Amino acid sequence: MRAALLTLAVLLLAGCSGGTEGSAGGCRDVTSPTPKRNVARDKPTQELDPSRTYVLAVLTSCGDFEITLDPKLAPHTTASLVVLSDAGYYDRTAFHRVVPGFVIQGGDPTGTGGGGPGYTTVDKPPPNAAYTRGVVAMAKAPTEPAGTSGSQFFVVTAEDARLPPDYAIVGRVTSGYDTVKRIDALGSVETERPSQPVVVEQIRVAES
Repeated sequence: MRAALLTLAVLLLAGCSGGTEGSAGGCRDVTSPTPKRNVARDKPTQELDPSRTYVLAVLTSCGDFEITLDPKLAPHTTASLVVLSDAGYYDRTAFHRVVPGFVIQGGDPTGTGGGGPGYTTVDKPPPNAAYTRGVVAMAKAPTEPAGTSGSQFFVVTAEDARLPPDYAIVGRVTSGYDTVKRIDALGSVETERPSQPVVVEQIRVAES
């Protein structure tokens, strides 16, 4: 049964791929964000400086967490994430898929699981890529080559998701994992949807 669930969850990672205070589990009770239209963006042409540290602060209705990016492992995709975040692309979007004990997935402005920025990047992960708790990677369609990314990302909440090396790894949650656990607790294995809206209010970029 566990194997079947993991197989199903792999398929569902395909890029199918206000409110009042004080809701369950420490998350604020908020309304679902208004779906946005897919608006084509220009594909970034400049990679991040691999000698610098880039951190994405993800501000959500369940609290905040930070993702430290890995430009050496995924140079094209991390550059895209920084550009999209700086442009406000992720503001007022939702974690549209939450599979408890597996992943939480967001980054789609349409809220349908099929949205994206109008371009893709490719950073093929190494054959020994491990999708363990706290790893942040990118969702893609099953027909796309390994390492293909748009804007949708997921955070692994399983100890080991046992995914194949198909999803570009962009970094790891380095602070605020309690927030990730709060979001994960709202999920459903049956529907893969959170029991209440979980909104990404903003993603801020810090460089050092």
